[in-house]
Amino acid sequence: AGYAPYLDFTPLPDDLKEPILSDLPRLLPPSASEDRVQTFAITDLIPEHLREVREFQLNLVQRTKQAVHARLTKEIAYWDRRAVDLHNQELAGKKTRLSSSVARERADKLHARLTRRMEELALEAQIAPRPPVILGGALILPEGLIQKYRHNSVPPTFVKETKESELLAMRAVMEAEIRAGHVPRDVSAEKCGYDIESAIPGENGRLLFIEVKGRAAGAPTVTITKNEIMTALNKPDAFILAIVPIQDGKTGPPAYVRTPFAREPDFGVTSINYNLDELLGRAEYPWT
Repeated sequence: AGYAPYLDFTPLPDDLKEPILSDLPRLLPPSASEDRVQTFAITDLIPEHLREVREFQLNLVQRTKQAVHARLTKEIAYWDRRAVDLHNQELAGKKTRLSSSVARERADKLHARLTRRMEELALEAQIAPRPPVILGGALILPEGLIQKYRHNSVPPTFVKETKESELLAMRAVMEAEIRAGHVPRDVSAEKCGYDIESAIPGENGRLLFIEVKGRAAGAPTVTITKNEIMTALNKPDAFILAIVPIQDGKTGPPAYVRTPFAREPDFGVTSINYNLDELLGRAEYPWT
């Protein structure tokens, strides 16, 4: 679920460790078994990761093959010609600084080197996944459950307003992507560091990763989580921060900010407030 989703989380407060740990068997979901996790990794995570790695590696191997073949065949042709010329001079009784046998040996060594490099590159192109290894696990508790243990509650109006603005902003960006001829998919529930995965037809499966932020008109800042920042830095060519202005239940055109972040947050940071005007100053409005 994303590159580093745990960066958005905070440790369990000390005062809640005892009651929650005592309830741990009840809180663990039925799907928390190691076999289920391994199966999910094999069926859902590994194929896409393998495709990305294979595409990159095969492209690199192909370019290396072309460069190696061009350079070595040029050298082989040179020493082949030199061996023939030197041999003819030797037959004519001329003295040469280099013998034809030495030239032939150099050509043969280059032939062997070319064969060996082609075999090595062929091996580099053979990419197969290894079985996933589970190194650890984490139980993520929602804020509502934490508040329940503290005999508290989250104000419902805040959640409702936030959800409404999120839905409006998501709808605006999804519609903009469809108008652009893209194929967007809502992945906000997966908490993978962005909200929309948008496929660009005809570009070999190229995807855009769009993080959507709905903001009321006049809002001074926008809050970005550490996970979202890290995802943007990990995928600089594909990540887009989409800022959607919302006023009186209506949305304006989405503003697309590419490469919105320049550096990683400090280790202890979970989110950062960014100046909204500064971000909008670098934004594009491609689908208006």
